Amino acid sequence: MRTIALDAETIAILRAHQRRQREERLAAGEAWKGTGLVFTQSDGDRLHPQHVSDQFLWLAYLAGSPPIRLHDLRHGAASLMLAAGVEIKVVQETLGHTSSAFTADTYTSVFPQVAMAAAEKTAALLLGDDDQEERGALRHLRA
Repeated sequence: MRTIALDAETIAILRAHQRRQREERLAAGEAWKGTGLVFTQSDGDRLHPQHVSDQFLWLAYLAGSPPIRLHDLRHGAASLMLAAGVEIKVVQETLGHTSSAFTADTYTSVFPQVAMAAAEKTAALLLGDDDQEERGALRHLRA
């Protein structure tokens, strides 16, 4: 099992889901299947993976999104974390990869601006120039 950090809004949504699930458990009584899973059927039984995938595709369609696989959200989250400047080690641990080298090989090419930002930050540190990073970002936007 792996622990991951969540933002406050996601925690609030999960707590609301937990309250609804408790109500379902009370309503099911003896029929409740205590799987210990976070997302279950109304009787506590596990969800069938294909049903979850089908529901996700339907929701993506309703939202006007292109057809993507549920697993693609994992890749998207990793890419967004890197684009937000999250350290590769944190991304690696969040995804459960055995090495940060694998994470870097898999994801850093997705966002070239991550590498550009790192270069600008390094140059600013070496030059002791607080404005260096800002000028580099402007150069990058003009390119």
